[in-house]
Amino acid sequence: MKKFTRIAIANRGEVAVRIIKACEEMGIETVLLHSEADINSRAFRMATKTICIGPAPTAESYLNIQANINGALAGGAQAIHPGFGFLSENADFAEAVGKAGLTFIGPSPEAIRALGDKVHCKELAKQAGLPLVPGYQGENQDVEHLIQQAEKIGYPVIVKAAAGGGGRGMKLLKSSTDARELIESAQREGQSAFGSPKVFLEKYLDRAKHIEFQVFGDSTGNVQHFFDRECSVQRRHQKIIEEATSPSLTDELRRRMGEAACAIATLGKYKGAGTVEFLLQDGEFYLLEVNTRLQVEHPVTEEVLGVDLVKMQILTAQGDYVHDAKQIRVPRGHSIECRIYAENPFLGGVPSTGLLGHVEWPEGPGRRYEYGFDANDTITPFYDPMIAKVIVWDESRPRAIQKMIRVLKDSVVFGVHTNIPYLIEILSHKEFVMGTMTTRFIETYFGESLKEPTLTDIEKTVAAGALLQLRGGANGASTTSSSPWASYWRGI
Repeated sequence: MKKFTRIAIANRGEVAVRIIKACEEMGIETVLLHSEADINSRAFRMATKTICIGPAPTAESYLNIQANINGALAGGAQAIHPGFGFLSENADFAEAVGKAGLTFIGPSPEAIRALGDKVHCKELAKQAGLPLVPGYQGENQDVEHLIQQAEKIGYPVIVKAAAGGGGRGMKLLKSSTDARELIESAQREGQSAFGSPKVFLEKYLDRAKHIEFQVFGDSTGNVQHFFDRECSVQRRHQKIIEEATSPSLTDELRRRMGEAACAIATLGKYKGAGTVEFLLQDGEFYLLEVNTRLQVEHPVTEEVLGVDLVKMQILTAQGDYVHDAKQIRVPRGHSIECRIYAENPFLGGVPSTGLLGHVEWPEGPGRRYEYGFDANDTITPFYDPMIAKVIVWDESRPRAIQKMIRVLKDSVVFGVHTNIPYLIEILSHKEFVMGTMTTRFIETYFGESLKEPTLTDIEKTVAAGALLQLRGGANGASTTSSSPWASYWRGI
């Protein structure tokens, strides 16, 4: 059994901080592999050692396989943790890590190819008899052929990047009119975000809930599930609010879906943390995909089950984690996670980049914060604009909702706009409170920008003074249009 003394982190933001904290608890040093744009970040300050692997563009840094491996070797690491996104579901990266004499903290390259590739996963699911949404997963990627297949399936149809997740490379085709443009756009996004332009098609279920199960394969390959999460609140196929456990499942449905999740993971010879995602509509569930990595929303599972999934990942990679057959896990209470984005909710969610001013996360029982930036750090336009995740736990779902609203109202972020007002509106909506929301919830009720509140003269004066101070005072104020409120997204 190997013991890691130093782990390289091939990621950024709040997930890099999360991994560093787990390593610190285990007495393991860390090497942060970062881009030039992420020098001013919390993870950069926390890591034992930092190594720059390239400039801001992801293709030249976070998606550069050899640069990450070279950085890990130069930093004296024995293993690489990929976090989520970027190269976390790239089988070639996992394979290259092993060939370099390092340990990939995640599933094997073979498991990633079998389950992480959405097309191969569906082929495996067919063998296992799992229910699938009608669609096309063929090798022919010619746009004309894909359009023909979409017409056979029947609009509306979802086109998805085969090599990734997280809402990237995903487009909704409503008719043949815009099919070509959207398919080509999905292929470009897939290439940019995951290094592969391959896509597949699925029938769009218009009243579905998005339910996922956390699975974990231990060092022996024994797979168990750690129950479910409700992820139906999504905007442009990107999750915004997640919960554990789902208010939508009966005990019987939870049992059947959990068994299906374990079955597909076992077939894929899965080790480590993974997530099996389903769509649920009219009492029937369908396999959506398997994410062969840690999820952004993993904290809600940790809160209701009292586990540390990142520590378990590291122990499994060391060959030192085995499920306790005598331990019966039962979810306790309810947990909700909200993603805090640097964006303007009054302008349709336009990202709000710039220098962070005062930041304050209100402490209290059942409150947890995972954030990648502190005051005086810069939110750049190069990456996902998520600043932090706010997680709450309480004894029941209604109390957890009320606690989250209170926490968000008490949270302070100066310097950039955030989506906090947007989140509060969602949490207060009757459909969310009742737990009946579907994946079309945002589209149905929050398709327009929030109405911006009117500021009093005193509030305007205070805001102007705060902005002036953030820019360095009257003498240091820039004469150019550098206001983060005027910045627009030019992400890569």
